[in-house]
Amino acid sequence: MAASRAAASCRAWAARPGRLFWRGLCSQEPDRETHFGFQTVSESEKGEKVYQVFENVAKKYDLMNDSMSLGVHRVWKDILLRHMNPYPGTQLLDVAGGTGDIAFRFLNSVRSHREHQVRQKLRSHQNLSWQEITKLYQEEEQQSLGGSHVVVCDINTEMLKVGKQKAQHLGYSEGLSWVVGNAEELPFNDNNFDIYTIAFGIRNVTHIDQALQEAYRVLKPGGRFLCLEFSHVNNSIISSLYDLYSFQVIPVLGEVIAGDWKAYQYLVESIRRFPAQEEFKEMIEDAGFLKVHYQNLSSGIVAIHSGFKL
Repeated sequence: MAASRAAASCRAWAARPGRLFWRGLCSQEPDRETHFGFQTVSESEKGEKVYQVFENVAKKYDLMNDSMSLGVHRVWKDILLRHMNPYPGTQLLDVAGGTGDIAFRFLNSVRSHREHQVRQKLRSHQNLSWQEITKLYQEEEQQSLGGSHVVVCDINTEMLKVGKQKAQHLGYSEGLSWVVGNAEELPFNDNNFDIYTIAFGIRNVTHIDQALQEAYRVLKPGGRFLCLEFSHVNNSIISSLYDLYSFQVIPVLGEVIAGDWKAYQYLVESIRRFPAQEEFKEMIEDAGFLKVHYQNLSSGIVAIHSGFKL
């Protein structure tokens, strides 16, 4: 009788809009404990809590990012794109990228590279007539991304909804797809993407090792993994000031701007529970990636980790 009630509960949970199974949720294995910020919770409970956090703050997510970081998160994301340096034809998977910040930067970067290619091509054809030059421009404009495509994958439907609205408002449509998916069980074939990015998302995953294994699986041989995430500050003075700001100011901003103190209390707690730079580097290597390294930004407030599937 108890087993049938549990099965019914699993079916009801799975049927809820926008939800996907977390690994092991409805298996016969006991639901193990993990952390949600500084709280100890079951793994399935963490999945639900994290989903609820981002569902609640989705509409204010971008505004809160600007407010909390004083706009510096934009610089960090620009640096991530410089590391990526995508070329026309690149296939990108951006995981936990619901509001589109990385995807839009990717499209801008590829389009800029493509325009440079067109100019170089025209310079090599100095003897063309103006009619031929016009025709060539028109042909190239129809392929402004050179075959590049970005798939934004996020488990939270509200975050994806905000991203789609932003894309429509900003005029992004070509070379862009939106997919509901779990970082631990990606709904994509093996060896499918040139680059995998995840920005400020991996610390919210229940099983980080499984998310890294999935990143490795979906990348093509030679593909690159790039992760931008909050990390551990390497300067004691800055660390003290950062802790004071994090615990005393950020939750207040969350309450005032997003109407959700607890969501941003979780944010600062989840950062402290995330592995330090060297430990996370080892986790990436354990997933199979080679040439793994990282760059600290803002004294380690965030770090960019990079690895290759070779």
